[in-house]
Amino acid sequence: MTKRNKELSLEQREELLRTLRARFEKNMHRHEGLEWAEVQANIEANTEKMWSLNEMEGTGDEPDVVGHDKKTGEYIFYDCSAESPKGRRSVCYDREALESRKKHKPENNAIDMATAMGIELLTEEQYRMLQKLENFDMKTSSWVQTPASIRKLGGAIFCDYRYDTVFVYHNGADSYYAARGFRGSLRV
Repeated sequence: MTKRNKELSLEQREELLRTLRARFEKNMHRHEGLEWAEVQANIEANTEKMWSLNEMEGTGDEPDVVGHDKKTGEYIFYDCSAESPKGRRSVCYDREALESRKKHKPENNAIDMATAMGIELLTEEQYRMLQKLENFDMKTSSWVQTPASIRKLGGAIFCDYRYDTVFVYHNGADSYYAARGFRGSLRV
């Protein structure tokens, strides 16, 4: 995609910032001690990251700030929708898995979708950190970054939250389910 395709109109930028600010202010427990004005300044200074946030918002992800990297000055956004984002479900893990399916292929895969959006899948560690903020994926599950050793053998891992516990599971990377999507992260 060219940079031109990754620019939002003034109206889109204003709407996105209004939405992100309202979510930020409603969920202060996710980012105690952080100030919206500083977050907004970082977003406005990086139009490509703003475009990625808009893509996250567009698939029902509800991106919100979950941290601040004091070394780089970046704010860390994760998908904070209660369940795995609707616009990202029914996808297998990666392109290799998608191409290996002979029948009933899903429309897309998690890795390519995340890359196209300019985000990364959460790691298992990030997923567990997210669950400490509040409970997510109580009815759905989310693909997470899979170690190369597991992926090499044809598998991929996903997580969900049940019985007050984060569960990590495995599946064939080519599997896909209506209740499984993926959550992403973005540093701005």
